[in-house]
Amino acid sequence: MAQDLKDTLQLPRTDFPMRAALAQREPGRVAHWEKLGLHARIQERRANSDRVFVLHDGPPFTNGDVHIGTALNKSLKDFVNRYKSMRGYRTPYVPGWDCHGLPIEQKVSRELQEKKLTLSTAELRARCDAFSEQWIAKQTAQFKRLGVLADWAHEYKTKAPAFEADIIRTFAAFIEQDLVYRSKKPVYWSIPFETALAEAEIEYRDHVSPSIWVKFAVPPDQAAARGLPADKPLFVLIWTTTPWTIPANLAIAVHPEVDYVVADLGNERILVAGALLAAVAAAAGLATPPAVVHTTKGASLEGLAPRHPFIDRASPVVLADYVTTDSGTGCVHTAPTARSGTTAGISMTAASRPISWDYRPSSPWRTSRRRSRRPRTWRS
Repeated sequence: MAQDLKDTLQLPRTDFPMRAALAQREPGRVAHWEKLGLHARIQERRANSDRVFVLHDGPPFTNGDVHIGTALNKSLKDFVNRYKSMRGYRTPYVPGWDCHGLPIEQKVSRELQEKKLTLSTAELRARCDAFSEQWIAKQTAQFKRLGVLADWAHEYKTKAPAFEADIIRTFAAFIEQDLVYRSKKPVYWSIPFETALAEAEIEYRDHVSPSIWVKFAVPPDQAAARGLPADKPLFVLIWTTTPWTIPANLAIAVHPEVDYVVADLGNERILVAGALLAAVAAAAGLATPPAVVHTTKGASLEGLAPRHPFIDRASPVVLADYVTTDSGTGCVHTAPTARSGTTAGISMTAASRPISWDYRPSSPWRTSRRRSRRPRTWRS
């Protein structure tokens, strides 16, 4: 009788099952850790260690289920804490919850709109608080199911009165050290997700877009009132890579400390930042920069009201510290109500054609194409 070859193999014997069956076994393992109080037991074991590793938890929003971003974030923290613990460190890890902000308010407001309810400010805050608590409970269970070890019994919440009081104390300390100032900065907004975006959610890609130079006529009485030459047509010149937003233009921003010049083109004059006049002339195909007939600080231009090129309204000049002389004209086209893709019901492609044509083939100010890096979010 032939010998079975498997009987000739010297293999280790184990009680481990052939199949991992993780979906069935993991919940039991997590429940076992919970019963043991594993995180607390590990910290007790390392209580006398002179090495401490504290990973401060940047908290997730409490406005929905755990998603791939929050799951990866918490899992990576858990990996690091386990590694440090096995290296002999004490690793107290206190999880936190971000309970404030627009994402929570938006979801609650949407629910109220669907039910056609109108609440007072206090009632709305109470709804947001309850909404946040609901998702704290759900996300806690989801993170535990992922195997994250943490001091869940002592979690922190940004909406807790004691936490808010510490925020106020810390902010007061900043004020006492003269570290607080008031200014403005752009905040990226995701149109499809209807939420503000953090800097870490922004990525940049190369994008080729049409650029356009546009002239905004300055009424003679407006020019004369500010000491600007008024004996020839005067135009404030802007440059933009989003020509479809021109219909939404409501203002032109200049820097208060930058020198602006009035340059003579012969039949008309333009107003641009002095530092950019040569670049503007080169872009327009002029052999040499035009002669400067007047120079003034941007601050003196505040309130000047040039006219929109094809809509019967003024586009007043406003002051802004964010204006630079790195590119363009130093006069920044401002369209706060513009939306990507359409403006005032005009499609992006359709809007570009009449705008570029409107600035007369005989004019040196024309369209071109420019490669730039445009922000986008990995969410979409």
